[in-house]
Amino acid sequence: MDVNGAVAEGFEPVREAFVRNFEALGDRGAAVAVYRDGHKVVDLWGGTQDVDGTEPWQRGTAQIVRSATKGVAAAVLLLLHQRGELDLDAPVGEYWPQFKAAGKERTRVWHLLAHRTGVPVLDTPLTPAQAADPVLGAEAVAAQAPAWEPGADHGYHAQTYSWLTGELVRRVTGRGIGEWIAAEITGPVGADFWLGLPYAEQARVGRVAQLDEPPVDPHGLRARPKRAVSEAYADPGSLTRRAFAAITPLPDENDPEYRAAALPASNGIATADGLARFYASLVGEVDGGTRLFTPETVELARTERSAGPDRVLVVHTRFGLGYMLHGAASPLLAPTSFGHPGRGGALGFADPESGIAFGYVTNGFRKSVTADPRAQALVRAVRGVVGP
Repeated sequence: MDVNGAVAEGFEPVREAFVRNFEALGDRGAAVAVYRDGHKVVDLWGGTQDVDGTEPWQRGTAQIVRSATKGVAAAVLLLLHQRGELDLDAPVGEYWPQFKAAGKERTRVWHLLAHRTGVPVLDTPLTPAQAADPVLGAEAVAAQAPAWEPGADHGYHAQTYSWLTGELVRRVTGRGIGEWIAAEITGPVGADFWLGLPYAEQARVGRVAQLDEPPVDPHGLRARPKRAVSEAYADPGSLTRRAFAAITPLPDENDPEYRAAALPASNGIATADGLARFYASLVGEVDGGTRLFTPETVELARTERSAGPDRVLVVHTRFGLGYMLHGAASPLLAPTSFGHPGRGGALGFADPESGIAFGYVTNGFRKSVTADPRAQALVRAVRGVVGP
């Protein structure tokens, strides 16, 4: 398998792992980028732009990154806090009075970021068209009764995270969250990431699809899901199934209208370099320029706020403020890392101690929710280069 791009001296194992992902784990089209201390050391791409096509993947090819979007959305709230515009300990209802309905008046802003709000499901799911309307989505989560007392437990807000974070940002800034990201994050940093894909960028984005599982797993990273997890996904009444079905039917991720919407839980579009560059800017200056987070905000992002059995994902998860932390469910580079995967594929994270920032995108999704074996093979190769 031929791949394009380059790696810095010492990072050759990442190229080798990237090639093996195509040869043994069935990648159709993908890219990976790594920054160290703000400078790019890995920039690789290969395969086809469309999962079912023949047009080669280009340097600037972008893909939908599903829940890896959440990490960028979280940065908005943390930056607003850093600037003194948002109090993470304040009740959400202080900014959004309608949210106090149905027993949610004690919900704190930080509960939204740590998946402790208690509203991972909607009693009446939204259609894709309704979900794309930020007003309807905000009204739905504001009226929803919590599944548990806000703050008392945690469970992954797979879809409702969109309207929780998006509406809070609108209430505080008067701007849509996609507009805010473009003006205050991706523009200054120079990162190829869009929440609400402009028409002019549509041609850069490949078609995506769910892939069959490969017959072999040479990296030994694909684990059979535990029985409790399988049962939770199969049960229509479980919090697991209902959380992912908050938008019903499932959106067509190749639909230009869906890609043009701004759903900060699930439909960001990015290049691998865009994800890696974003995370590099959180923990240091990128190419000697912009840095987004102060050291204090980095500590807020990666300080554990939720840990243990996840009410939605069933497995044990760990969250800081908006970011998954290193653990069995999300094995990042090191215990000091923070980031976010996209279900079945994409991954972005930063590790302040080693200076590493990582981005991986693909057009073929697997069944994994938080630890895709292709992304993990690349992470393992990076870990081998930079050490424990």
